[in-house]
Amino acid sequence: MTRVLISADMEGATGTVSPADVAAGTPRYERFRRLLTQDVNAAVAGFADAGAEEIVVNDAHCGMDNVLIEELDPRAVLIVGRHKPLGMMEGLEDGIDAVAFVGYHTGAGEQGVLAHTYLSHSILGVRIDGEPVGEGGFNALVAAEAGVPVVLVTGDDLTCREAAGYAPGCRTVAVKRAISRHAAVCRTPAVTAADIRREAAAALSAPPPRPTPRATAHVVEVDVDSPHLADRASALSGVELSGPRTVRMDTPDTVTALRRFRALSWVIGGGREGDWT
Repeated sequence: MTRVLISADMEGATGTVSPADVAAGTPRYERFRRLLTQDVNAAVAGFADAGAEEIVVNDAHCGMDNVLIEELDPRAVLIVGRHKPLGMMEGLEDGIDAVAFVGYHTGAGEQGVLAHTYLSHSILGVRIDGEPVGEGGFNALVAAEAGVPVVLVTGDDLTCREAAGYAPGCRTVAVKRAISRHAAVCRTPAVTAADIRREAAAALSAPPPRPTPRATAHVVEVDVDSPHLADRASALSGVELSGPRTVRMDTPDTVTALRRFRALSWVIGGGREGDWT
């Protein structure tokens, strides 16, 4: 049985360019969650075309309840809701053969539409073992530790270029070309859906080699935009200041690194100040 996990974010979905497009409670969000669902359905259809017998979609954006289950391709099941042990990578377990990142974006400090890493602001950059990573790179390391290849990435053109570094050999679909953080040249849903379906099928038919599963220790460094956020984060066990606006963690494996980083982002997010002059 071939099993595929789709991690579905929203900033890199077809048409999204504005914070309002991806923020629950706005009229624009209701429109764009439908387009996200269409991108996911295109990936589901492509993987099914290539013989996938089980397709798990993990809703991975913000509150993690964005994909419209009533419009989801019935060949997939949906993991929905927050406080999942692996967050964006929930569903990664024994027997998963391939992972896809749909609707992804570039990391904090990088060019790209709605670029960030976990928090829309305050986190300026994340490094693992000295190398910059965004959500895609971090999640790809988690998949690699489990021995599962990332076979497909969709998002803007810069996200696809970034994916070539953290997931060599994966298929990519650029649903838009970034102009700035809040502007892009967007292709229409009918066009992007056809491309995603085609590339998903090709990705599963000829996937990259499976990485060797093994736990690897990592050093995670996080830069923030204010010293008080670094001080706040350093109160967590295992987190230490390594600069006025930088904290670091030594972790025994990638899953632990991910879980600690998620906790770190919650603590940083809780300390952000409102606008004032």
